[in-house]
Amino acid sequence: MLRGREREQAALRRLLDAARAGRGEALLLRGEPGVGKSVLLDDAVASAADLTVLRTRGVESEAPLPFAALHRLLRPVLGRRDQIPAPQATALSAAFGETTETVADRHLVCLATLNLLSEAGGERPVLAVVDDAHWLDDASAAALLFTARRLDGEAVALVFAVREDERGGFDDPDLPVLEVGGVGEEAADALLADHVGVPVAPQVRAELLEVTRGNPLGLVELTRALSAEQLSGLQRLPDRLPITEVVERAFLDRYRGLPATAQTLLLVAAADDSGHAATVVGASDTLGAGADALDAAEESGLLAADDGMVTLRHPLVRSAIYGAATSSRRRQVHRALAGALTGTPDQDRRAWHLAAAASGPEEEVVAALDEAAERARRRGGHEAASAAWTRAAELTLDPQARARRLYDAAASSLAAGRPSETDQHARAALADTDDALLRADLLQLLGQVEWNTRSLDDGYRIVCQAAATAAPQDPARARVLAMLAAALASFGAHRTDAPDPAGLVPPPAPTAPAEEHVAALLLEGFSAVGRGDWPTAADALRHAWETPIDPGASPLLHNNLAIATLHLGDDARAIELHDLQLRRARDASAANMVEHALTRGALFRIATGAWGEATSAAQEALLLDRNLGLDELVTFPLAELALVAALRGDRHAPRLLAELEAEMDAHPPRGVVTGLVAGLAHWAAGRQPGLAPASALHHLEQIDLPVVRRLAALDRIETAVRAGRREVAEEWLAELAAFAEGTDMAWARAAVHHGRALLGGPETEAELRRALVWHARSPRVPARARSQLALGEHLRRARRRADARGPLREALETFEALGAVSWADRARQELRASGETARRGAALVATELTAQEAQVAGLVRQGLSNKDVAGRLFVSPRTVDFHLRNVYAKLGITSRTELAALATDPS
Repeated sequence: MLRGREREQAALRRLLDAARAGRGEALLLRGEPGVGKSVLLDDAVASAADLTVLRTRGVESEAPLPFAALHRLLRPVLGRRDQIPAPQATALSAAFGETTETVADRHLVCLATLNLLSEAGGERPVLAVVDDAHWLDDASAAALLFTARRLDGEAVALVFAVREDERGGFDDPDLPVLEVGGVGEEAADALLADHVGVPVAPQVRAELLEVTRGNPLGLVELTRALSAEQLSGLQRLPDRLPITEVVERAFLDRYRGLPATAQTLLLVAAADDSGHAATVVGASDTLGAGADALDAAEESGLLAADDGMVTLRHPLVRSAIYGAATSSRRRQVHRALAGALTGTPDQDRRAWHLAAAASGPEEEVVAALDEAAERARRRGGHEAASAAWTRAAELTLDPQARARRLYDAAASSLAAGRPSETDQHARAALADTDDALLRADLLQLLGQVEWNTRSLDDGYRIVCQAAATAAPQDPARARVLAMLAAALASFGAHRTDAPDPAGLVPPPAPTAPAEEHVAALLLEGFSAVGRGDWPTAADALRHAWETPIDPGASPLLHNNLAIATLHLGDDARAIELHDLQLRRARDASAANMVEHALTRGALFRIATGAWGEATSAAQEALLLDRNLGLDELVTFPLAELALVAALRGDRHAPRLLAELEAEMDAHPPRGVVTGLVAGLAHWAAGRQPGLAPASALHHLEQIDLPVVRRLAALDRIETAVRAGRREVAEEWLAELAAFAEGTDMAWARAAVHHGRALLGGPETEAELRRALVWHARSPRVPARARSQLALGEHLRRARRRADARGPLREALETFEALGAVSWADRARQELRASGETARRGAALVATELTAQEAQVAGLVRQGLSNKDVAGRLFVSPRTVDFHLRNVYAKLGITSRTELAALATDPS
């Protein structure tokens, strides 16, 4: 019977009731060891007879075993795998080691976990209980935290329990927390009466309550450890110790009073803690424990055996017993456990027991760890793979082999999103190896960590160093690295102490594979961009785009071919390449690459006026980032949404800009997107409604990245003129003219002519008409409409009202189609001033859809099923259904057919 836990029991009842009502929630119980978290979980399970109950717990020794705890939790519902999308089911099977497939993206396992629980909850509400969550393996923790944040609309309650003093990587600020403290005096009296049954003097009981701070386990175990004289107050109590130490000492005293064979078995159970009786008994037999050892351990109350499993009474039993053993005795026990696991499916456990038994280098142990690391990598357990390769490296004598294992550990740490560990392992490996190509690979990893987390300039320097290191041994490899360095430089990276990437490798032989020529062309093109040599840059990049390469060529080549389109503003090619990248990423279920392709492709759709598509892509990327917890990526799609809203004159533009600025403060953009995000933010700030020209110019002057300066060229030049800063406008126009002359891009030539018209003079009309000739060869519709508007305004002011109506009418139609409210109003006013009655476009009914609702609505309008939408947004189909019902209610419709038939996209 629980004593003094009415508050906690009520909170857990509310959680279960919410799951029964389809309002899924998660809750984290947190408290010190022995305070009763596990008992509360048991009580919740006992009150959930009408729910499907799933249970697991974190096991400290399972830290290097990916998805071990998750597998135990989901085992009862794995028969429902056919009800979730096939890629997710395949990834889950691979993660659990049931197939030899490789998990392409661990986010699929996370989504599979959510959808499996969702499907189970659709039949009967689910209670999922995770005890000792601080000891979950990293992969299981990631999947369960992902799920915990996405239970809205699900019939699922998810409860975690963690120790206050050992939160590990599981302390998630997004989870609601229920702090579990000690019990009060009345509950303590009842607890002692329930469990001890020996009279306790009032002053002793009061001192026990003070010493233990009401910790139930501490109260019971310390009372049991006291003599009758101490309990009666005739003898003083022991010196005060921390509660954990008090309880461990009580357990250890009981352990030391057992026969040696029982002590051996308990130490084996503490060293293994997997709970498999056959393993524990088998290893104990090897160490000389007889058949009576298990009985004696059970009788002590320190261990329970049932249904082929053995369970230590409390985690503090394990820490007390294992901590008291000598290091040599621990190694003997781990060696025995490894022997007991030989020939079983638990080869990962065996490898780690061998590693714990090793006191020095052993080839057998290193080989077992290598195999365990490779299995973990294949299953998506990158943290576990890194840990295994790190331990294997520690047991490796040969410096070159050690460096190779440390490189593998570093690469796995990078895949796990742990840049600090990547840096540490890579630097340790560099100290061990003189192999040029391995050093180049290690330097590339270090460079990637540097430019993504700290300094773009330092990352550039390190990649240059990697290219120079590889060049004498492998020019083709060095050329790709030099191309990467040049690409970084083209986005603003610079170091005076770094060599010029273009001079690090000679050109490829004429007979070299196409991939080598493309790398050389990209290197030449990026290098020319960096020094402003636009004719060379345009020629090299166009040749690179026109040279076909194998789809299986290095991702660095494919990715940089697409990235290079930013520099010339080649919109059609950019959209083609990023759409191809997006299709491949979706086919591979590679979430990060999907996000990359969506955000880069959206930039060109903004330029060409496909603002609805750009908004949809940016919203999908934003939701993907938030649904997957990729906070560091959120600012890019948010900047694109803020910019589109500003260009449209949307009433939500100030709110979106404020949200963007808050995110930039909380999660500053890193790496090559730093300049892009900052530039888009300044552009959006300069386009806010009602802003004075001088204020707008202040923002537009702060755009540093040339790519964004060119995208915003018309706004920048026009604002400078309106602010009376002609010299600034002329400087910016000259920069744009040099680019246009060197690249012969139609949109740039059109912008130059428009810019010259903005400066005024007798050639204004001619310049605008020349601009429109170039616009006809460019897909940039908004820029064309702005030139039409400018021409109409000029003609109307020259009292040529009839001539003005044509371009003004065309501009108005374009702006209305774009939803560009401010420009449409301006065109409409000019058209009226020309003597033509300008109709107003159909007013849209404002609908306050949330971002998730808007994205769901947009994807459903494209014909996607709920399951397909869920896969896109990394949520469950039930969550999609929940948002879709809200969309119907807000739009006053009742079906997908009506949603698809709406004249405008509600997103």
